[in-house]
This record gives sequence, structure tokens and C-alpha cells, in this order.
Amino acid sequence: MLALTFDDGPDPRGTPAVLEALDAAGVKATFFVLAERVEQHPELLERVVAAGHDVQIHGYAHLRHPYTPREDVEDDIDRALRVIPATRWRIPWGHLADYTREVAAERGLTIVGWDADTHDWRGDSAHDMLAQLRFEPGSIVLAHDGVGAGARRETAIETALLVKPLVERARSEGLEPGPLTMPWPVPIPLGNPNL
Repeated sequence: MLALTFDDGPDPRGTPAVLEALDAAGVKATFFVLAERVEQHPELLERVVAAGHDVQIHGYAHLRHPYTPREDVEDDIDRALRVIPATRWRIPWGHLADYTREVAAERGLTIVGWDADTHDWRGDSAHDMLAQLRFEPGSIVLAHDGVGAGARRETAIETALLVKPLVERARSEGLEPGPLTMPWPVPIPLGNPNL
């Protein structure tokens, strides 16, 4: 198994193209959405759900926990959960604060990090992203269907172009890409392996 996960959507600059690429490849994925963007683009979330993908939460806004007071993070996730009832939470930047695990536990949320990063926010080509991407059985791949703050790209089109060759490579290595289903066969990383 190989989990395909997409963050920071729904976003018209990437979500439609990513959905088309996933459909063409015949795979499903998990989308960690920002509730603020769900409110801005509910029609895109409807497309994600209608296509049979798993939808989980990334937050309301995109707060960096270590630099944000606990009560602000609590308000953010509570607001997000009112928009998207979820069971799994991808922490923005994978950057946990001392209190993040407790906040998640109080809400019955499983924190989900990643161990295979496309680094698609850098604006690299699909070819270059695939060349540097390392994964193994049970890996959780991080990609973005949304364009977030600090991204060095204006769209997520290269991410959409990455889907087909990534799926082909995974299958050639005996891994079937799909959503992050529970229970996952290996321990789930909590945060960002690059920190």
C-alpha cells in the first residue's frame, strides 16, 4: 500500500486537474482540506466527495502550531470540524507544538504526517519531483492540490502531471496507491520528516 495525500485544497488552481489525473490513473486519494477554502469553493469539495475520495482536515486556516497560542489552534480546529467532520488531522507544515497531540486527542483526531514528500510547492517539474521522491511499502506521500502561502508556483498543474508516473512507478514496485485507510499497516508519522 502507498497512501496518496493532497493538502491545502480545495483550490481551483489545482484540485480539478488533480481529480482528473487521479480518475485517469484509476486511483483514489485522501484530501486534507482547509475548511476556509471549503467555504470558498464548496463545489470543488463536492467533486472530491462525488469522485469517492477520502476527505480529512488540515485546519481552518493554515496555522503554524509552534508559533500560535494553543487557544487559537483549538479555535481553528473546532471551526474546521464544524465545516468538515473528520477523524484525521494533517498539521500544517507537519510542525507540531507541545500541545498539538493533546488538542487532537481531546477531539478524537489521529494526527497524520508523511514520510514521502513531493516538495511540489517548490514549483519543480513532475519529472524532477518523481526523480527525487522516495517511498516504500506503507509510505504516505505528501502532495498539494492547493497553492499555499510560501509556494513557489501559481498552480498545482505539475502535481497533477505527477500523478500518472507516480502511480505507474508505485505499481511497478508492487505497491497499490490509494487513500489513507485505517488501520494503516505501518506506524503513521506524526509530522514533517524534514524538520
